[in-house]
Amino acid sequence: MAGMSSEQTERLRRLVAALWRRLTFWRIAAIAAVALALGSAALQTETMRALVEPQQIARITIEGLITESRDQLRMLDKIAADDKVKALLVFVNSPGGTTTGGEALFEALRKVATKKPVVAQFGTVAASAGYIVGMGADHIVSHGNTITGSIGVIAQWPEVSGLLDKLGVKVNEIKSGTLKAVPSMYASLDEGGRQVTQGMVNEGFKWFLSLVETRRGIKTADVAGLEQGRIFSGREALAQKLIDEIGGEDQAVAWLSREKAVAKDLKVVNWKPAVPTGWGIAGLGGSIGGTLGGGLSGHSQADLAAEVARALAGATHLDAMQLDGMVSIWHP
Repeated sequence: MAGMSSEQTERLRRLVAALWRRLTFWRIAAIAAVALALGSAALQTETMRALVEPQQIARITIEGLITESRDQLRMLDKIAADDKVKALLVFVNSPGGTTTGGEALFEALRKVATKKPVVAQFGTVAASAGYIVGMGADHIVSHGNTITGSIGVIAQWPEVSGLLDKLGVKVNEIKSGTLKAVPSMYASLDEGGRQVTQGMVNEGFKWFLSLVETRRGIKTADVAGLEQGRIFSGREALAQKLIDEIGGEDQAVAWLSREKAVAKDLKVVNWKPAVPTGWGIAGLGGSIGGTLGGGLSGHSQADLAAEVARALAGATHLDAMQLDGMVSIWHP
C-alpha cells in the first residue's frame, strides 16, 4: 500500500475486515436457510404446529409391538412439562408386546396425568400390553369393533433339542447353577425350570389383574373369560367396564372438553419420539422433525450422536424384531 498514510492504511484494513465479516455472515445465513428449508420439507405439518401453537392437545401413537423405548419416555416427560400442552390423547393400535414395555408406558402416562388430563383412544386392536397402556389414561374411548382384552402374561420359546439329535448336533454347556439360562431352546424343560418359569408368569399375571381391578374398579373374577385371557369387542368391553365410551377421536376430545374443561378449539398436534428414520435429506428431516416435535430442550450433541450411532447399527429396526422378557401379546 505504497503512497498511503498509516491512517489511510488502517481505514482500508477496517473496511476489508468489515466486508469479510459481512460476507461470512451471509454465507452462514445462506447455508442455514438451505438446511432449514430441506429439513422443513421433510417435517409433517402437525410437527411444525407443535412449535408455533400457543396451546394444544398433544397426540401420541402407540402402534405395533410395544417395547420399552427411552425415546418415547423422554417425549412423555417433555409433554408433561410443556405448559402449552393442555391435555394428552393416546392413540393405541397394538396387540401388545413386552410386559415391561407396557408397564413403563403405563407409569409414564400416569406421571403425565398428575399434571394434565390423559385420554386414550383405541384403534383396531388394544390387547395385552396395549391394554396396559390404555389403562394409563383417565378415560378410554374405543370403537365398537376394537379387539381388546387378552389380559395375561406368556413366556414362549422354541425347543430344537429333538431336531439337533436327529442332525447329530450336540450343544455343550457348563453353567453355575441348574436354573441358569432356563428355559433354553437347546434342552427340554425339567420340572424345576418349569416351576420357576410358571412362577414368574403367575407373578406378572397377578400384577396385571391387580392393575385392572385398581384402574377399572371391577373384580376380574366376575368377568367371564377375562382371567383366562379372552378378547372382547369394544361393545363387550364397555358392558364389562373395561372401557368407558364407544367412539373415536372426536369423542375423546369431547370428553376432555366436557369433563376436564379443555378448550374445544384447541388443535390436536402429533408428537413423535426423536428417532432417525433413515439417511439422506428425508431421513435428516425426519430426525429433525422428531426433535422439534418434542421440543428442542434436552437434546444435546451427545443425544444426537447416540441417535446416529443407533441408526448406523440398525438398532431401530432390530428392536422391533426381538421381544426379550415376559410377553403380554395377542395374535390369532
